[in-house]
Amino acid sequence: MPVLNLVKLPISTIDLSPGSHLLIEHVTWEQYEALLTDLGEERRVPRINYCNGVLEIMSPLPAHERPHRIIAYIVTAILDAQDRPWEDFGSTTFKKPKQAGLEPDTCFYIQNAQRVRALMRMDMAKDPLPDLAIEADVTSKTTLETYATLQVPEVWIYDRDRLTIYLLQNSEYQTSLNSQVFPDLPITTFTPERVKEAIEIGTSTMLRNLRHQLSSNPTL
Repeated sequence: MPVLNLVKLPISTIDLSPGSHLLIEHVTWEQYEALLTDLGEERRVPRINYCNGVLEIMSPLPAHERPHRIIAYIVTAILDAQDRPWEDFGSTTFKKPKQAGLEPDTCFYIQNAQRVRALMRMDMAKDPLPDLAIEADVTSKTTLETYATLQVPEVWIYDRDRLTIYLLQNSEYQTSLNSQVFPDLPITTFTPERVKEAIEIGTSTMLRNLRHQLSSNPTL
């Protein structure tokens, strides 16, 4: 089927089983934007990303959705304990015209929290990108190329009980044992342990334990 016709089809006609994803090559930026417009802002459909002519449509599993939400709770618990501002922008679509469009699993504004706290729509010509993006790489293998094109400064990818930190340096990502957001915390070891704990005893119980720990030692 030609790409143009496929992109014009209602998204509901593309039957993706949970945990699968579809790559469509040779898609123009105009086709990608038209698809987003047709779907509307309140859509409840698989996630859609675009980078340099390739459209990716994903249907997440619970195994994809749960870890990044748990990690988001961990991030906010630490930020609150450190008395730092934050804004959670979830899976907001971020775009660099003609090149890339991305819906993170979860993303946060921290250094730029005050600049975006009142925003209900993003204007990428003047608004900053998230300070931190979080991906649970189960449903699809996240391409850092898209994040690098957008210039998101820090990306965490959780995959098979491991967390890898990627920091943007000279327009390319380098792996790091330390986070720019939490430079004094052992994020790569601490976070997977808390995710495992949440799955074993429940997210709410894990968070209560974590908040109690942070109340006496915000630096863990």
